Amino acid sequence: MKNLKYYLKKAAKEKWAIGQFNFSNLKTLKAIIQAAIKMKAPVILGTSEGESKSIGLGQAVSLVKSFREETKLPIFLNLDHGKSFSYIKEAIEAGYDAVHFDGSKLPLEENTEITKRIVRYAKKKNVLVEGEVGMIGTDASRLYRERFEIKEENLTNPADANKFIKETNIDSLAVSIGAFHGIEVTGLNPRLRLKRLKEIKNRAGDTFLVLHGGSGTPKEDIKKSIKLGIVKININTELRITYTNTLKKVLKEKPKEIVPYKYMPEVVRAVQKVVEKKIKLFGSASKI
Repeated sequence: MKNLKYYLKKAAKEKWAIGQFNFSNLKTLKAIIQAAIKMKAPVILGTSEGESKSIGLGQAVSLVKSFREETKLPIFLNLDHGKSFSYIKEAIEAGYDAVHFDGSKLPLEENTEITKRIVRYAKKKNVLVEGEVGMIGTDASRLYRERFEIKEENLTNPADANKFIKETNIDSLAVSIGAFHGIEVTGLNPRLRLKRLKEIKNRAGDTFLVLHGGSGTPKEDIKKSIKLGIVKININTELRITYTNTLKKVLKEKPKEIVPYKYMPEVVRAVQKVVEKKIKLFGSASKI
C-alpha cells in the first residue's frame, strides 16, 4: 500500500485534496470508512488531543489498523492540534502515521524550536509532521452567539511561513487564511483570503499546505484553494453537528428504543453522506 506522502504528492500534482475527517467514537469512524469505500478515496482520520484521550492513543491506532487491513484502503491516522512535544511523542510511539504540532499561539522562534525537535524525532519513525504558522480561529463558544472576526495579524505571514519551513523541514504547513474552527451562526463562514494563500504558496516550495476549519467554508473558496495549492482539508464540526442532530431526531422519533445498534445506523448513514459530499468537493473520489 502506498504511504501518506505518496497521496499528498499525487494530490498536489493533480490538483485535488485529501480530506481529514476527525472521529471520537467507533460510529463516526465507521461512517468515514464506509464513505471512503464507496467513493474509492484515500482519507486521513484525525483525532485531536481531546478525541485521542477519549478513545485512547493505542486504541485509535488499533481501530484504524483493523479497518485498513480489512478494506485494503489507503487510510491514515493523524494527531490533530497536538500541543506539546511529550504528547506528540506518545502518539508517534503508539503508531500514528502523522502528527500536527499547533504552536501557533507561541512566539515564532519558540514554535520553530519545538517543531524542529518534533521533526527530528518523527523522521526516525517515518512519521509525517504538520506545523502551523498563523492563528486559526478556535473560540468555539462564540461561534453560535456572534460573528467571528478574522484579525489580519492572525493570518499566516508568507515570509514567516518561508522561514519556518526552511528551519524546521516540516512535511506540511497549516495556514491561516480566513477559516476558523466551527461554523458561524449564519451557517456560512467568511470567505478565504485566496490572495494570501497564493503568496504563501509562492514561498512554500514543495511543502504541503493544509486548510483547517473546512466546515462551513464556501464551496467555491474550497475549490479555488485547492487550485492554489491546498492538498489537505480538515473537517470536524459538520460531522459532530450531523451526528448529534441525527441522534436527537432518532431518539425523539423512537423514545422507547433502548438498543443502540438498532437506532445508530441512521446516525452513521447521515455522517457518511456528509463525508461523501466532502470527498466529491475535494476531488479525491476514485483516486486510489
